[in-house]
Amino acid sequence: MAQISGRPLAGKVLVKAKEAETKTAGGIIIPDSAKEKPLQGEVVAVGGAKKDEIVEVKVGDNVLYGKYSGTEINLNGVDYLLLNQSDILFIL
Repeated sequence: MAQISGRPLAGKVLVKAKEAETKTAGGIIIPDSAKEKPLQGEVVAVGGAKKDEIVEVKVGDNVLYGKYSGTEINLNGVDYLLLNQSDILFIL
């Protein structure tokens, strides 16, 4: 994975989204226009704790997040999602 310069601010988490599925369980190929936005990814950077909150995720955790959560950003040619820690629903 590419080295990231900088870090998220307090309460923010940088996630590398898992690639969207290209085939269904039955083997049907899904075209790009019909692919669902992935809802799972790997945490690559974590900001500090906000006041009165603890940081519950760490770098390397695989997480599930809400469908419309976060902001898509591109750093060094790699796409990431910047989320609030509260947008993370589940740690796998």
